[in-house]
Amino acid sequence: MELKIIELKERFVRFSISDITPSIANSIRRTLIADIPKLAIDKVVIHHGQIRDMENHQYDSSLPLFDEVVAQRIAMVPIRTDLKMNFREECSCNGQGCALCTATFSINKLGPCVVYSSDIKPVSNPEATIADTNIPIVKLGPKQALLISADAVMGRGSTHSKWQVANGVSHKYHREFILKKNLITDWEKYKKLYEKSVLKENDKEIVFTDDYGVRGVAQLFEFPGVEIREENTNFIFKFETDGSLQAIETLEYALKRLPQRLNIMLDSLVAPD
Repeated sequence: MELKIIELKERFVRFSISDITPSIANSIRRTLIADIPKLAIDKVVIHHGQIRDMENHQYDSSLPLFDEVVAQRIAMVPIRTDLKMNFREECSCNGQGCALCTATFSINKLGPCVVYSSDIKPVSNPEATIADTNIPIVKLGPKQALLISADAVMGRGSTHSKWQVANGVSHKYHREFILKKNLITDWEKYKKLYEKSVLKENDKEIVFTDDYGVRGVAQLFEFPGVEIREENTNFIFKFETDGSLQAIETLEYALKRLPQRLNIMLDSLVAPD
C-alpha cells in the first residue's frame, strides 16, 4: 500500500492510496466521517432573568429563538481541538469534568446586536478557540441580553454530527482517459486546456486523468475514440475539515485509528458455544 498527497491545504486534502480493496477504501472513508475525535460544546446553560450592565441599565435575557435552538447552534460551532485531551468517560476525574477532558466557554452580549461565534469565549483553556468566527447564532433586540456558560467535551461523529471533523469525504477509482491522436484531430487543444492532468504522451496517444481535480476533464468521457481505464485497487480520496483539526492531522489520525477499530472488532468476537 502506498499513500501519496496530491493536494494539501490547511482544511483540505486530496490523496491517493494504491494496492487496497474497495472495502478498505470504504473503511477509510467511514473512519474519516465518524471516528475522528473532536471537541464540541455538549452542555449549555442559559441564564434567564434580569441583567444589568456596568451603568445599571436593565436587560431581559429572554431570546427571540427557543433555548434549544440557540444551544444547538452553539454546539455546532467548530472548536480548535487538541487530540491529547481525554474523553470524559476515560478521564482520571471519573467523568466529573476537569481541565484534561473539559473546556468551558461563556457568552455575554447585550443587544441590539447579532451574536456571532466569535462571541463564544474560552474560559478554562485559552487554546480551545473558535475555528470559524463569523457564524451567526442569534439576533438580539434592544434591551435583550444573552448570558451563557457552556462545557465542551471530546466526542466522535458516530455519536452526533457536532463531533464530525471531516466533511465532503469521497473516494473514486484512479481513472485515465486515453485519446487516440489519429481519431481526435484537435487533441492539442485539450492538451493545452487540461495540461495539469496529462499523465503521459507518445506519438500515437495522450493520457489524461481526473485525479487532480481539474474541472472539465470528465467531459472527455463523451468523445468517440477515447478509451477509459479504471483501476479498482488505486483510489483517490478528498475531504475538508471544519477547522477543528487540520486536514493532515485528520488524515494521520484516521490511518492510525483504522487498525485500532479492527482490533476492537476482533476482541468483541465471541466463540460459539
